[in-house]
Amino acid sequence: MHYRSGRPIGFAVSVFATAGMIVATAPSASAQGYGGYGGGYGGGYRVQSAPSNPTPPRKPVRTVKPIEDAQAKPARPEPVTRSISKSTKSDAPQTARRESGEAPAGERRFNSNEVIIEVVGTPTQQQVEALARRHGLNREESQSFEISGTTMFRWTIPDGRNVNTVIRRLETDSSILSVQPNYRYTLQQSRTGEGIQYAVEKLKLPRAHELAQGERVLVAVIDSGIDAKHPEIAGMVADSFDPAGGSGNAHSHGTSIAGAIVAHSRLTGVAPRARILGVRAFDPDSANAEGTTFNILKGLEWAAKNGARVINMSFAGPRDPVIGRALAAANKKGIVLIAAAGNAGPKSPPLYPAADLNVIAVTAIDTQDNLFPMSNRGNHVAIAAPGVDVILPTPGGSYQMATGTSFAAAYISGIAALLLEREPGLSPDAVRGVLLRTAHDLGPKGRDKDFGAGLADAFEAVTSLGGKPADGLSASTNQQ
Repeated sequence: MHYRSGRPIGFAVSVFATAGMIVATAPSASAQGYGGYGGGYGGGYRVQSAPSNPTPPRKPVRTVKPIEDAQAKPARPEPVTRSISKSTKSDAPQTARRESGEAPAGERRFNSNEVIIEVVGTPTQQQVEALARRHGLNREESQSFEISGTTMFRWTIPDGRNVNTVIRRLETDSSILSVQPNYRYTLQQSRTGEGIQYAVEKLKLPRAHELAQGERVLVAVIDSGIDAKHPEIAGMVADSFDPAGGSGNAHSHGTSIAGAIVAHSRLTGVAPRARILGVRAFDPDSANAEGTTFNILKGLEWAAKNGARVINMSFAGPRDPVIGRALAAANKKGIVLIAAAGNAGPKSPPLYPAADLNVIAVTAIDTQDNLFPMSNRGNHVAIAAPGVDVILPTPGGSYQMATGTSFAAAYISGIAALLLEREPGLSPDAVRGVLLRTAHDLGPKGRDKDFGAGLADAFEAVTSLGGKPADGLSASTNQQ
């Protein structure tokens, strides 16, 4: 068992059925360890290469406040009299219409009465009102996105029309750059059994921490709420943003993801000196702590504007063109994008954002290097990390045993932070290359659709960059 300050970690385990988890509650000095293997599975998410986003503006696009909700009932459609894009002042270029944003046949992971509309630049209030009248929609919120040079709107359909029917009509309007459903995504966590913090040795963290601990690197966690007062996380949340609204309460998933990266009390995080940018895009008040296209977009924009070098996305859902374009823009800004491959099983199609070409897709293994049975498979899978029965913090100062590709992704985000501390100028492609080149091959010889390049090695990754131990870090730091 791993420990810090010369004391073993002990927990009194209280098992109860909550969201498919086994939670270890208050610490206990008498417990000596964990053993065994817990199965389980959860949902997943897929992405493919998305069309390129509009060329970024030469100067920042003025950010507008969210538009107030429309109170009046939609009027009958009126003839188009002018184009929003033509009369809008913006440095963003006019862009040809993209592929259709209709939901694919059989796809149901979206809000049934909402659409997301994208326009170039920043339209006036009058132009937005005219657009609403033409198409019989109610405005809910809007935001300008500097990362893409466009403005996004979330609209509701008040009269029960089918989402795809509305999308087809909106795509005939020349003032609209793109339109699509407001997709839903789920966090990638599964039911667990008992285990130990085997990830520390598996990833060779003690030796890696002699060289780097993620100092001054900002890692954005787009997830559910984080318990910033937990002893493992306290002092490590640099800033937070709450696009989901709702209760604002901390949640087990977001807290565990942050802990996997920066734990520094009784546990050892992968990058214990990194700083977290917490984005609560997933509402724990919903049955599955779901997040939507619009809230994830707002999280990506906020993270990019606030200096994130790594963005962890431990969630999965359908292919989403507008999120794909935002990810491409973030990649061009030098942000390393990491996502959970998904827990939908070997027969699932690729899930998103992990399957996006700009994202590093992470799968999960157990203490014996066996693949988590419900991990998604595919050629997009890049690398593997511990994700079965890993011990992580949960709200209220407690701990839990957790399983899922979510947690494997968080470990890789931590390794990316170590690399960026050593060489801040590394590009996302360079970080990917180091991770894959230094991984230990698992499964069939060479990269494969199950394990990707194999098990990540934090020490080999950091030492491949050269350099001496970081100042103030001795060879005994974080040793067992």
